[in-house]
Amino acid sequence: MATWTWRFEKSDGTEVQPAVVPEEFTTQGDAESWIGEVWKELLEGGTDQVHLFEDGTKIYGPMSLHAEAPAS
Repeated sequence: MATWTWRFEKSDGTEVQPAVVPEEFTTQGDAESWIGEVWKELLEGGTDQVHLFEDGTKIYGPMSLHAEAPAS
């Protein structure tokens, strides 16, 4: 069974400890739901961006946790 994990980074790519400790997820959907629930806490705790991995293989990232400014 695959294990999905997140890597937490500053904007310069330096790995940081997350403000909310993640679990290991068994599906990509579970991992993405979790990040959707806690991204604000992660951002406040010093994480700027994340990468998603499946069994150690990067699926995507970096994905910024900073909300994009709405187009005016």
